[in-house]
Amino acid sequence: MKKLLSLLCLLTILSSQSIWSKPTNEPDSVYLFSYSTSLNKMRNGLHFAWSLDRKAWNTIGPEFRFLTCDYGNHGTEKKMISPYLFMGPDKLWHCVWSVNDRDGVFAHTTSSDLVYWKSQSYPMVLKDGNCLQPEISFDKSTQSYVITWISNNASGMPYRVTTRDFKTYSPAQSIPVSARLNRRENVQIEGNTYAGTVNKVAWTVVAGLQTRMYLADYRNKQNRENMSDDSARFAGLKQVDATITANLANSKKISDKLIGVFFEDLSYAADGGLYAELVQNRDFEYALSDKDGKDLTWNSTKSWSLNGNNGIFSIDSGSPIHPNNLHYAVLKINTPGAGLVNEGFDGIALKGGDKYDFSVFVRNTDGKGKKMLIRLVGANHEVYGEATVNTNSPVWKKYTAVLTAGKTVADARLEIVSQSTGTLALDMISLFPQKTFMGRKNGLRADLAQLIADIHPKFVRFPGGCVTHGDGLHNIYRWKNTIGPLEARNPLQNIWRYHQSMGLGYFEYFQFCEDMGAEPLPVIAAGVPCQNSAVGGAGQQGGIPMSEMGQYIQDILDLIEWANGDVKTKWGKVRVESGHPKPFNLKYIGIGNEDLISDIFEERFAMIFQAIKEKHPEITVIGTVGPTFEGTDYVEGWRVVTELKVPMVDEHYYQSVGWFLNNQDFYDKYDRNKSKVYLGEYASKGNTLANALTEALYLNSIERNGDVVSMTSYAPLLAKEGHVSWKPDLIFFNNSELKPTVNYYVQKLFGQNPGNTYIASDLKLSDNKEEVRKRVSVSIVQDSKTNDLIIKLVNILPVEVNTKVNLEGAENIVSKATKTVLKGAVGNVSVMPETGTISVGKEFICSLPAYSFTVIRVKTK
Repeated sequence: MKKLLSLLCLLTILSSQSIWSKPTNEPDSVYLFSYSTSLNKMRNGLHFAWSLDRKAWNTIGPEFRFLTCDYGNHGTEKKMISPYLFMGPDKLWHCVWSVNDRDGVFAHTTSSDLVYWKSQSYPMVLKDGNCLQPEISFDKSTQSYVITWISNNASGMPYRVTTRDFKTYSPAQSIPVSARLNRRENVQIEGNTYAGTVNKVAWTVVAGLQTRMYLADYRNKQNRENMSDDSARFAGLKQVDATITANLANSKKISDKLIGVFFEDLSYAADGGLYAELVQNRDFEYALSDKDGKDLTWNSTKSWSLNGNNGIFSIDSGSPIHPNNLHYAVLKINTPGAGLVNEGFDGIALKGGDKYDFSVFVRNTDGKGKKMLIRLVGANHEVYGEATVNTNSPVWKKYTAVLTAGKTVADARLEIVSQSTGTLALDMISLFPQKTFMGRKNGLRADLAQLIADIHPKFVRFPGGCVTHGDGLHNIYRWKNTIGPLEARNPLQNIWRYHQSMGLGYFEYFQFCEDMGAEPLPVIAAGVPCQNSAVGGAGQQGGIPMSEMGQYIQDILDLIEWANGDVKTKWGKVRVESGHPKPFNLKYIGIGNEDLISDIFEERFAMIFQAIKEKHPEITVIGTVGPTFEGTDYVEGWRVVTELKVPMVDEHYYQSVGWFLNNQDFYDKYDRNKSKVYLGEYASKGNTLANALTEALYLNSIERNGDVVSMTSYAPLLAKEGHVSWKPDLIFFNNSELKPTVNYYVQKLFGQNPGNTYIASDLKLSDNKEEVRKRVSVSIVQDSKTNDLIIKLVNILPVEVNTKVNLEGAENIVSKATKTVLKGAVGNVSVMPETGTISVGKEFICSLPAYSFTVIRVKTK
């Protein structure tokens, strides 16, 4: 922290804002050139250069972007083209630019200092054509801003619109070419020529830009800190001695829900993962659109095939089981023995001796009953289990059977073989292990769910993440589509480009929470899809029409009624009829996820929040402040929740080891009178011990700030091997194996050792250098249920820390305490904690191994 303060003082001097005097050798004003780089460069965005004479130009960090575009899908879509900078009569800098060469929109934002920029907007001003090289000016006669641009449509003429508030615009009108300002200039910088705008500004403006760049560079250097060079950084460092003195009289109440889990159907976390269904594409609803048409095998027959040449397998939708489940298989059998084979999700894992529930909906379209043989088989046609089903209905009817696995295998297949000739239709073909988590029907994979339950999460956030607000309006996750009979649920394209069967729906999520003793925390889209949507243009431009917001809000209120209402209420009755008479006791709802904090978002979020507050003041609404801990969405998000007095806000950040090492004071400065914080997604970008230890270090600081931070959840939770689309993850798995990461064990140790009172402590080290101090951390909490004192100690030094712990003031300490240690080489990915005992008292000695996390649970009589 001292280094940062020293740097800030230095930057103040460098930027000519010294409190002592203004340097006399600086110009009063200079020319400022604003431009963007070519589109194929990763650093595309708004750049600046300055000049005294408009000839020799000095870049302000050639790689530093002062503004980036947030329009369109991830990656290459987010480009800033031909930015135009203008100082308005409102004393704000206005920047407009083209977003691509297709859409009839331009981007607009404002700034008072060219460093912090307000939210971007993308007005749709032209349906036929695009908006290239936009310019902005101000018409004093009408007190309106004028934006003009060039379009490639049939007219070939430039266009213009006017606005006073950048919310409503006049209709686009064609204008003569001569009406364009054409103020862009070509400037040569470091051998490259760029087109941009030149404005004369005070030198202090440039100095402010330089200060921002220097500070960003300093922070980037901090973020790059890791443990690979510790041998040099700590050369000569011997054993460090530490004294920890607990001050039991100086304590404060903290949240008792600090550790939870966040589940999102990402990397096949649901279908083929936590959801125990073993048949892939059981409803024949896979579609080319799931994969954006890029995988022609991804259709209604995906994972299905004939078991021979004596039949015809086709897909029909003429008389479906339900309108939400249109497609079904039609099997024409020429010779007995023909049938269908399902490959499962990378095969079907069986455990010898276990029983499996099979079910299928069948319609004998030829009116003749048929006997079907249901088999679990291997690659060489070895039969692991079988049963028979006699079908006799000309209309859809569900049939069931139980199969017992005769062998433990990882890659079985399911066969459905007709013993008769004729034609039949099949749908909702299912195979479930009877041993699901807590024995639930349509339940969860037992071992994977138990691994999550072992964290002792105090809450579960679901169903996302980005899955919640979806890829465009049509893809927003609607909770009502995920409850009720499986055949009536509405499957959905996954924003991560596969398929959601919705077998794992809201009922199953709530039931899982109840089974673990965790609070359910559903997240609902804030009336807008993901700003990174690949469809519908600029994501947020596709906010739910205001004419439909009333029903959308009612759906959210219905969710609360479904979760908490009794049988006398409409939606409480639906829950009761699903098999859960008691209310789920919902307390929290998240509204929004990493959204662009635009006018479109803000208006809809406020409507939703006010409606919940009015109808259900007992519900804690959790808002959103963008995808990271700084920037426009973060600042504007906090403004929105502060103005509306939203009780809690969801923060996200995925950062480096260095960031977590150097930001242990992040929440120390938070205003305790504002919204509480839910750190809904975070990780240190890796699954090594180094990553896990920095997360433990940071969680110690979270406990210290447990009066303002109410909840945390590592993200993502699950990833199936062979289908990983995001790293790091907490738990990797395949069909038969679980592979919890070292990060998982940190979450588990914190989850199993919570406290609701934080006890202040003083840590003194024999080596007081900053690089040593920030690598050693202590947190002491007390659990009021057991009265245990829990001491969490982190040592991220390459040497042992010999520690004396003083618990003076603690009464009736039991002399033996449980001690759990996670330690190893920092690059290790497979470390597991070791548990033993330690002698304790009001004063005791504890050795902290190099690169370790230690938890000591002290009992009192």
